[in-house]
Amino acid sequence: MSPPIQIPSSNPKANYLAHKGEIDAAIARVLESGWYILGREVQSFEQEFAAYIGVHDAIGVANGTDALKLSLQACGVGVGDLVFTVSHTAVATVAAIELAGATPVLVDIDPVTYTMDPNCLEDALAHPWDGTPKAVIPVHLYGHPADMVSILELANRHALYVIEDCAQSHGATLDGRMTGAWGDIASFSFYPTKNLGALGDGGMIVTDNPALAERTRLLQQYGWRERYISDIPGGNSRLDELQAAILRVKLRFLDADNEKRRSIAALYTDHLVKAGFSCPVLSKKSRHIFHQYVICSSRRDNLKTYLNERGIGTNVHYPQAVHEQPAYAGRIPVSAPLTYTEKAVREILSLPMYPELTLEQAKFVVDALLAWKKSL
Repeated sequence: MSPPIQIPSSNPKANYLAHKGEIDAAIARVLESGWYILGREVQSFEQEFAAYIGVHDAIGVANGTDALKLSLQACGVGVGDLVFTVSHTAVATVAAIELAGATPVLVDIDPVTYTMDPNCLEDALAHPWDGTPKAVIPVHLYGHPADMVSILELANRHALYVIEDCAQSHGATLDGRMTGAWGDIASFSFYPTKNLGALGDGGMIVTDNPALAERTRLLQQYGWRERYISDIPGGNSRLDELQAAILRVKLRFLDADNEKRRSIAALYTDHLVKAGFSCPVLSKKSRHIFHQYVICSSRRDNLKTYLNERGIGTNVHYPQAVHEQPAYAGRIPVSAPLTYTEKAVREILSLPMYPELTLEQAKFVVDALLAWKKSL
């Protein structure tokens, strides 16, 4: 029997404990206020998050999937429309497209960054699909920005909306500009394991386009401008006051926590590259914030077991590409062979990564990896 995991792959409780005093005070403030839905905490967090990203508007919603779906709907994406995205992503990206009534078209990834390959997107846009190309969703995966310059050039050429999936990139930058500030509209998730994680669920939509912001707010709550009067059909997707108050505390520490992640990543890379491991590559133009630290190995499953037996938690993000999963296989359009996507899911392994992981613990992980390598 394997020993209990001593170093988990993620640890949202540790992040709560690191800021416990301020978080508990924020929770008490909400409880004592008597106002629990769409009040001052949500309004303040929206303003603070918009300022952090560098955009005009932010709209809090119930979760990251809703953030993507509502972003699509705000752009008028629906039945008969095509949305181009990647298959190497959390299934929420593709699920949101279908929830909006549109058809996802999946393209391959760059083998270095694991994000959308603009060349593959260009090939996909040249294909005569059954439907109207309407939007592209680049996913900033593992904390590394997608190539937004190239993707935006293609999107502009084909008159497509660009909807950024920033669920794993809170605080990441490209050319000094935050992810979420590049496209027409962007979505964030505050799932507890995210770099900016709630103690429950939550999401955010950000944009510099006032018309998209207005439509998003209508869609978010029944199409109301005036309470109980629906101007357009809408739904119910609200970030609650408790989560907003918690996230306001955590936002103040986000950059410092991201720097801790980057320090852990630097330690990993310094030791592992020398031993021949395939590690994340840093771009001079990008600020990687290491939502995950992902290595590759053709013997991934053996390595995962070896680390688990030594009390080290790992994860695979993700064990199957979306187009390989039973719900989607053979049903949704795929643009050309997804060669690098399918290779990645066989080899990737996420090492422990969270800001409260000590450098001593990270070194323990490194030593186990080096011992495994030596045993081969």
